[in-house]
Amino acid sequence: MKKRWKKSLKTLAGVLAGNAILAAAVAAFIVPNGIIMGGATGIGLAISHYLHVDLSLIIFCVNAVLFILGALILGKTFIVTTIISTFVYPALLSAMQAIPGITRLTDNVMLATIYGGVLLGIGVGLIVRVGASTGGTDILALVLNRWLHVSVAVLLYIVDFLVLSFQAFFADSEQILYGILALVLNTLILNRVMLMGKSQIQLFVISDKYEEVKRRMLLEVDVGATMVHIETGYGHRQQKGVLCVIPGRKLYLVNEMIQNIDPKAFITISQINEVRGRGFTMERN
Repeated sequence: MKKRWKKSLKTLAGVLAGNAILAAAVAAFIVPNGIIMGGATGIGLAISHYLHVDLSLIIFCVNAVLFILGALILGKTFIVTTIISTFVYPALLSAMQAIPGITRLTDNVMLATIYGGVLLGIGVGLIVRVGASTGGTDILALVLNRWLHVSVAVLLYIVDFLVLSFQAFFADSEQILYGILALVLNTLILNRVMLMGKSQIQLFVISDKYEEVKRRMLLEVDVGATMVHIETGYGHRQQKGVLCVIPGRKLYLVNEMIQNIDPKAFITISQINEVRGRGFTMERN
């Protein structure tokens, strides 16, 4: 029960923090500088240009319609993970827009695009990282995925570029280019935030002194090691390789230690995006 509450609080904190960052980015950089963007906010920007209705109210209505569509098609699990973003984001956006001076942080459109794109990526990344959804056009992509069986990522790109296209009717060529740049930055930062803190370095060591390498890995560097049975290609000799996953900060220390043990050791070093299990997402003992 305690673990479930802890997970729920973590999810709630991630969703609220992510939506607050999204609202700040839109209020401070996107809207004041006329940068077009995808998602429900982009639909809201397009509608508010013609109807001159409050942006947060339009986004609330768009999110509500899409939420009802998703609830009817995607079921109860979808409702629980999406309801917060669907209704909290418009409220946070309205509150952010009421902050004095927030629209005057910069009049440099390139600077606003960079900060806006990065903050959007951080905000969405925090929400997705805890297993929740930002609502909006994400819902449309999930619904289309259910019907068309096309990748959700591909559908999200298609939907976002369609939303950008609608705004192209009243935006000039530079605004369109800035909008595309913001979307690219958003995607790049989103991917980094989702994997933040989980990326590790994997080493595979082939050496005749594998026992010493393993022993010093365990005792001196304090990292786990897995022994892999291998056969050398040229000599057809049976021996063992040492496989270990380490934080990036320990790479230099481990590399130097292996070289001191066996200068002829064959080492492959690769970066892996996520590690789970004992010693990483679980206690070692």
